[in-house]
Amino acid sequence: MNILVTGGAGFIGSNFIRYMLSKYNYTIVNLDLLTYAGNLQSLQDIQPMERYHFVKGDICDRELLTKLFQQFDIQTVIHFAAESHVDNSINNPEVFLKTNVLGTQALLDVAKQYWKINKMDKYSTEYRENVKFVQISTDEVYGALGKDGYFTEKTPLSPNSPYSASKASADMVVRAYYETYKLPVITTRCSNNYGPYQNHEKLIPLIISQALKDQPFPVYGDGKQVRDWLHVDDHCTAIDVVFHHGRLGEVYNIGGNNEKENIETIKLILNYLNKSENLIQFVFDRLGHDRRYAIDNSKMSRELGWSPSYSFNEGLAKTIQWYIENNAWMNKVASKYQFR
Repeated sequence: MNILVTGGAGFIGSNFIRYMLSKYNYTIVNLDLLTYAGNLQSLQDIQPMERYHFVKGDICDRELLTKLFQQFDIQTVIHFAAESHVDNSINNPEVFLKTNVLGTQALLDVAKQYWKINKMDKYSTEYRENVKFVQISTDEVYGALGKDGYFTEKTPLSPNSPYSASKASADMVVRAYYETYKLPVITTRCSNNYGPYQNHEKLIPLIISQALKDQPFPVYGDGKQVRDWLHVDDHCTAIDVVFHHGRLGEVYNIGGNNEKENIETIKLILNYLNKSENLIQFVFDRLGHDRRYAIDNSKMSRELGWSPSYSFNEGLAKTIQWYIENNAWMNKVASKYQFR
């Protein structure tokens, strides 16, 4: 099996590549543009492997995509590549629309053409056996919840930021390629991930990094936004199960069953590190900040037998310890962040 992983130098992508190479005898091609969120140091230990190939490039580059499909005979696409930081999307929405929507469409087009049995028939919907396109999305496409309830796969899409709107748009394009062209696709939507190799613009690594240096950090609004936390290892096992056993054309929600207010998560980290809560600096809330996310995992559990294995306290302790033990990686990434 030859798999194209887009965005494989990012947080979730790099963890997924390492996981797949350790579990299967697959060949993986990692296509990543290496923007600020991509870091090849996260994959340094697997660089020499013969079954791993890194290519620097843009998912919007159709010529490059076609070349990669032909050169490596790509049979599966696991599509992580995306602009993903909400703050950045508020400041520069156009970049998010270009990468997340048009880049996804470029990938779909190239996959459709390469996998078609009759390439000369534009109406043909027959594809090679065992080919698949897995779209990795986010629970943010559903918008925000009140104090009660959960996102299910049938929850209407109601994105509230340019980032989540771009991901919802990409999801709809993926769905359209299944409905119109019968392209074999599956979409997953996950809750907030945490774990090793995460960029320091995200909440948990930011707090760990700043606290270890006894430096202050910003907390939006009152800090009572609720997030469902999913350890990246659990996310990787879920994608694995969906990829191998999920039904084509379906959406699968992946959550960690770990709802926490942001301020509660922050205080847990500070307590673990024995740091003062005086490091917390409350700032004006982010524009369009969703109040609560929570995912219903029952479809994953019912159809595919998957459930998360980490409790939040266990996963958070393991994550904090990883950052403590990997100072060189952490400091290099953290140096790109400036608190304002």
